[in-house]
Amino acid sequence: MLLWTTRARALALALFGVVVVVVFVAPIATVVAAALAGAWTGPLPSNLGPKNLSAALSDENLASLTVSLQTAFIAGALALFVGTWAALAAREAPAWLRKTTDAVFHLPIAVPSVAIGLGLLIAFNAEPLLLGGTKWIVILAHTVLVLAFAFSAVSAALDRLDPAYRQAAESLGAGPTRVLLRITLPLLLPALGAAAGLAIALSMGELGATIMVYPATWKTLPVTIFGLTDRGQVFLAAADTTLLLAVTLVALLAVGRIRRR
Repeated sequence: MLLWTTRARALALALFGVVVVVVFVAPIATVVAAALAGAWTGPLPSNLGPKNLSAALSDENLASLTVSLQTAFIAGALALFVGTWAALAAREAPAWLRKTTDAVFHLPIAVPSVAIGLGLLIAFNAEPLLLGGTKWIVILAHTVLVLAFAFSAVSAALDRLDPAYRQAAESLGAGPTRVLLRITLPLLLPALGAAAGLAIALSMGELGATIMVYPATWKTLPVTIFGLTDRGQVFLAAADTTLLLAVTLVALLAVGRIRRR
């Protein structure tokens, strides 16, 4: 929609600001306020202090945070590798196969994550691939769930690439491997970085499938937060959530810095 007058643009910006505050800023601010609260019996929290945040840095919570980070980075790397390979392979495939590949890779986000977790638990709970009760079934679940986003990001970037670069390299005698490593992948680096950041962020907050498959020795921080809220420890859960938000932001900034380099 085109806005020709200053008044219309101001109203549109004001409406956008209200939506951002209500949908994004207010929930996060409420979580941070609850993390600092000692009590909340009125419209505003009281007895503010760092007590809950200090408790969130306990050994158990830090262990869960470490598990979340390891799971996110491993699952993100696997999803990026498989998604990039699939997007590159689908580009040269017939139209019907490209459509089928696109549908298959987007299937995990079209069904509830709980169904993905239960399916993996049943499928990999017996020989020859016995993953139930190990950390690998959690990593596999996260990989499956974030794979669609990695595939979509790389596929969209491939559609925008100018084929003249590849054609010029091939006309000069470069083979498929050299074209891939020296032309295609360097041009895809911004998309690969964005896909990696999105995969890590989604994995850090994943709960539905994780709670179906996680063993006691590999409990992510969202599972710990869910357990705290289930026991009524809302303030401590808010502190853990604030910690999760902060660490996820730092991880995304680190990925973004690597991408810029």
